[in-house]
Amino acid sequence: MQMILPIAALVMRSLALLCLACWSMSQPAAAADRERVVAFLEVTGFDVALDSIALSASSAPDMLGVDAGAFGSQWTRLAEDVFDTDRMRSLALDILENTLDDEALEHAAGFYASDLGKRLVRAENASHLVEDDEVKQLAGNRIISDLVKAGSKRVAMYQRMGNAIDAAGTGVRALQQIQFRFLMAASAAGVIEMDLDADELRALMKEQEGELRLSLQASSLAASAYTYQEFSDAEVQAYVEALEEEAMQRVYELLNAVQYEITANRFEELAHRMAELTPGQDI
Repeated sequence: MQMILPIAALVMRSLALLCLACWSMSQPAAAADRERVVAFLEVTGFDVALDSIALSASSAPDMLGVDAGAFGSQWTRLAEDVFDTDRMRSLALDILENTLDDEALEHAAGFYASDLGKRLVRAENASHLVEDDEVKQLAGNRIISDLVKAGSKRVAMYQRMGNAIDAAGTGVRALQQIQFRFLMAASAAGVIEMDLDADELRALMKEQEGELRLSLQASSLAASAYTYQEFSDAEVQAYVEALEEEAMQRVYELLNAVQYEITANRFEELAHRMAELTPGQDI
C-alpha cells in the first residue's frame, strides 16, 4: 500500500495562519467562562479556522485510495455530518473553557482587537476559506520567488513566523499522528486493507518525516506570503514580534493542540462512518 500525505498541506493551512504550537495539558489557575471563550474565538478568528477543518475532508478518499465519486451524494452528506461546524466549535469550547486561563485570553484578545489585529484576522479568515489550496500555494510561491529576487526581508520574517508556529518542532509528528489515527481507524472499520501493522506504519512515517518537514516549511512560507501580501513590512514585523511573546506562545500552544485533536477526532469518526457508504447507490 503506497503511503501519501495529502492531509499535511491542508492542516498546515490552518496551522500556518494561526501560528500555533503544541501544548501540555496542564490546568490553569483560573479558567475562562464559556461566554468569554466564544468571544475569544471570534476575535482571534479561531472559529473560522475550526470551520476550515471541514475543507480537509476532501483529502480523505485520496489518502485511502478510494474514489469518493463512486458514492455520489452519500459522501457529501457524510462529510457534512462528520465535519459539522457547530459540533467542532462545541468540542473546542468544551476544552478551552477548562484550559484557557484569563490572563492568556486577555493578552491574545487584546492584540487581535487592535486595528492591526482586526485586519490580520480578516485576511486570515479569508485565506482559511479558500477551498483550492493548490491555487493559493502556487500564488504564494510566486510571491516568495519575487521577494527572493528583490532581496526582500519579508522571507526572513515569514521564516521567523514559521519558527513561532512550531517552536518545539512537534508539528510534523502531530500531523503524522492525525494520519496514523485515520488510517488505523479505516483499517479497523474494514474500509481499507493495509499490508502494514501499526509498528510498520509508524516506521514508514518516520522515514518520511524529513521530507514532510521540508514540505511543510515550504507550504508555510507560501501560505504566509499569500495571506499577508497586502500588509507592509512594518506590520508583518509587528505581527511576528507579537507571536513570539511568551504569553501569545502559551495561547497558540493550546489552540494548536485543540485543532489537532479535533481534526484527528473527526477523521477517526469519518473512517468509521465510511463503512456505511454503498458504492453506486446514490439518492
